[in-house]
Amino acid sequence: MMLSDVSVRRPVFAAVAAIVLCVIGAAAFFFLPVRELPDVDPPIVSVNTSYAGASAEVIESRITEPIEQQIAGIQGVQRINSTSRDGRSNVNIEFSLDRDIDDAANDVRDRVSRVVGRLPDQADPPEVAKADSDSQPIMIVFLRSTTMNRLQLTDYADRYLVDRLATVPGVAQVNIFGEQRYAMRIWLDAAAMAARGLTVNDVETALTSQNVELPAGALESTDKDYTVRVARTYARPDDFRQLPIGTRGAASTTVAVATGAGRAAAHRPSSRGSRPTSRVWATSRG
Repeated sequence: MMLSDVSVRRPVFAAVAAIVLCVIGAAAFFFLPVRELPDVDPPIVSVNTSYAGASAEVIESRITEPIEQQIAGIQGVQRINSTSRDGRSNVNIEFSLDRDIDDAANDVRDRVSRVVGRLPDQADPPEVAKADSDSQPIMIVFLRSTTMNRLQLTDYADRYLVDRLATVPGVAQVNIFGEQRYAMRIWLDAAAMAARGLTVNDVETALTSQNVELPAGALESTDKDYTVRVARTYARPDDFRQLPIGTRGAASTTVAVATGAGRAAAHRPSSRGSRPTSRVWATSRG
């Protein structure tokens, strides 16, 4: 039976079918979006590693290249883009569209965990995150105050703003730029250290091993139990002046001896950015 025969024998049915097709066509024409460049987000996983004080050449040879070599064999990898700059390495891995982003991130974490032992000991552990190719800051908040300095502004943003902005629906990450925090800086007397056979590595090792707080067991009684700990945290310049950094013969050498006339340490603000004001950036999930 041909369509024309049905239309002749059932004119009402043919008219209703034609009206329905026209309505569907009009709805598709006015309501269905058509984009020349559709918003397609390929699965992208980023690996960020920080190594304070290292140059871009060291970052590339010691961190970026080992990570790239390790993740190059993952299934579905289409493109690997890397950026090496002073103190930081960023590797972006783009996968094919049919690859699940969660499975891809797990594969990247597995490969990165194998290369952690080959990275410098002073480098921070690599951070693996699922990235959005179109992710850009959706809101930038500048903080200025006539009563608080930049240290206090950084503390205020860290305490009260970051957590609140991170819980807003659609926000993926909140970063603080232009922050300033306190840090203990130690100046060494090269002549005094050479006279005592000490090196900068000895001081660094002492700071790493001594400036820790260790558990020392527990004391149990009939009514109460007490936790014992060794309070070895150094907080004041005088504490750092008495820090033992090596043994020569029967006596230990302290920072106060190695640094000469009291230039052992100073409690100064250490800036992690060069901006005069603090900024809070909120990035969307895409």
